Amino acid sequence: MENSIKSLIECSEVALELKKIALNVASGGRISPSEALELYNCNELGLLGMLAFEIKKQKSGLKVFYNRNFHIEPTNVCINNCKFCSYSRKKGENGAWEMSMDEIIHKVSQYKGSRATECHIVGGVHPERDIEYYGQLIKNVKNIMPELVVKAFTAVEIEYMAQKAGLSIEGALLYLKKCGLQSIPGGGAEILDEEVRKKICPEKTTATKWLEIHQTAHKLGITTNATMLYGHVESYSDRVEHLSKLRQLQDKTGGFSAFIPLKYRKENNQLNLVGEVSLVEDLKNYAVSRIFLDNFPHIKAYWVMSGQETTRLALQFGADDIDGTVNDSTKIYSMAGAEKKPIMTVEQIQNLVRSAGLVPVERDTFYNEIK
Repeated sequence: MENSIKSLIECSEVALELKKIALNVASGGRISPSEALELYNCNELGLLGMLAFEIKKQKSGLKVFYNRNFHIEPTNVCINNCKFCSYSRKKGENGAWEMSMDEIIHKVSQYKGSRATECHIVGGVHPERDIEYYGQLIKNVKNIMPELVVKAFTAVEIEYMAQKAGLSIEGALLYLKKCGLQSIPGGGAEILDEEVRKKICPEKTTATKWLEIHQTAHKLGITTNATMLYGHVESYSDRVEHLSKLRQLQDKTGGFSAFIPLKYRKENNQLNLVGEVSLVEDLKNYAVSRIFLDNFPHIKAYWVMSGQETTRLALQFGADDIDGTVNDSTKIYSMAGAEKKPIMTVEQIQNLVRSAGLVPVERDTFYNEIK
């Protein structure tokens, strides 16, 4: 980093240990998990933001990425009973939906001729729908819009598809790839600690299996994202463990495109009494994530989850991507109390980025810039 940053650190009135960590980061060094914990526990938000923003500038300059995308959520019927989830329902329960294939085809057809570049498909783990159903879904999307990148299915969905079909994870992913799957979103990671998972999502894919599925996808040339659901019952140590596991896998494969911190939202779920963390905590989490995940090219502030104002602030704390237009096509976070009608035009996205003093850049799923 610039010598001026190092000079600011040296002149700052922070604790000596924190100053050592900051100077290490400023010199391009990798921080340890224990040092990441030190950053989480400190109250120097300005220093964290400065470091994270400098790292962001090293990786992507003043650019902030976005894309033209829409979501398909085939069903919210789910076999799991995650305590943080406001979205899932049991079959036949009030509020449950199961889109037919014809409904899905109609929805995708509405985007034909548009400049959308990505279709994001996730939903509940439906007890009756199998890998052939989802493979056909992908084929139908690609038949309508061959140029559209299909980013689909969390590791949790993929594990169930594989089990139901009697396939290995690799076999299931190869089948889906043949059908047209090109990328996998990062959902289902929550917190990659088994004790925390027992408290918040005891029926869901284990941390070990989630990592295995993403490692296998990377091996097959399928890029993925990674997430962390924060601000519920986890500790700072749990967050650091989560980030450490992601960094270790990225060292092995290099297959993660972006890391996406996802704030726990309290409405309409079983964990609502824990409340939600503050804006300061959100910004700290973005900054520490950017500082610690030195091998992740991008940190995404998912505006649908965080809201537009927090997203704008996150761009000063290490984030360099805000997702896309979305077009009011997802209910996962709106049902939990976030943006009620998640839609932003390209002009609105560009204005948001420029208001932060940064440069909006349209991208595709793989971060190729679109002129």
